[in-house]
Amino acid sequence: MMHSRMLACRLGAALAVLVAAGAALPAASAQKTVAVTAIVDHPALNAARDGIRDELAASGFGGSAINFVYESAQGNPGTAGQIARKFVGERPDVIVPISTPSAQAVVSATRDIPIVFTAVTDPVGAKLVTNLERPGKNVTGVTDLSPIRKHLELITRITPGAKRIGVIYNPGEPNSVTLVGLVKTHAPEFGMTVAEAASPRSSDVLAASRSLVGKVDAIYVPTDNTVVTAFEAIARGGAEAKIPVYAGDTDSVKRGAIAAVGFNYYDVGRQTGQVVARVLRGEKPGDIPVRGVEITELHVNPGAAARMGVTIPQAVLAEAKTVVQ
Repeated sequence: MMHSRMLACRLGAALAVLVAAGAALPAASAQKTVAVTAIVDHPALNAARDGIRDELAASGFGGSAINFVYESAQGNPGTAGQIARKFVGERPDVIVPISTPSAQAVVSATRDIPIVFTAVTDPVGAKLVTNLERPGKNVTGVTDLSPIRKHLELITRITPGAKRIGVIYNPGEPNSVTLVGLVKTHAPEFGMTVAEAASPRSSDVLAASRSLVGKVDAIYVPTDNTVVTAFEAIARGGAEAKIPVYAGDTDSVKRGAIAAVGFNYYDVGRQTGQVVARVLRGEKPGDIPVRGVEITELHVNPGAAARMGVTIPQAVLAEAKTVVQ
């Protein structure tokens, strides 16, 4: 018994010496917690989440070095607020909200826990930051403002006769309101007029798309989290009515859109993960500028186009990063 006590004392003393000397403790004591939340589950946002996790692992924050927590609000803004408050109570090292509604909920819930948002269309308009270059306080992130002019140009290249464009969106999503405003701003440059169809809930998407039949030459779906969750319904309606459907995100092309010029959201996640890693290493979010995504990809779906009575020009096919078979 005496021998065991002496051994324990010696081990304790040795550990104290190591700590005093700055020696590394076991990995569990240095573990970082990153809490991630999204307004809803759909391919683009899920890809961003996976990119964040993979980039953190590549930056040395993988395995036992990190506690990666994820929760989805399942499309409910009230739930997004509950998740934000729960995360704040758990005091993670960084909170990463994916999408504008989730980012607004988290920013409203804390003024001190570091926040790195992603997949946010208009961070200033959403009142997440006041300045992209100098965000200040505890917030920074990555914006995915869509290249709207490129989207409209693509529509004219594939369907040059499309002059009346229907846009389906959720008026309750500030990011979508911003995008629809940009569509209206740039549409006259291409000789287009715009018809809006509101879809406050995912269950409203089918009715919204049907309301455009006979009124528009093409349908455009921006990066709206509510609408994108039910994108297949729009694609089916477009095929039935022979109305071409275009998307703002490339993940929707394999779900039935004719084409999209957009970001690879896995890469958006990787870019976001780089910022999260900087914060985990000690940088203040407010000192890190908010950055956009510069590289775009063209994805096309000839099969979906054929179902909607459209043939994608060979020149467009030749430029595509991905051709969905």
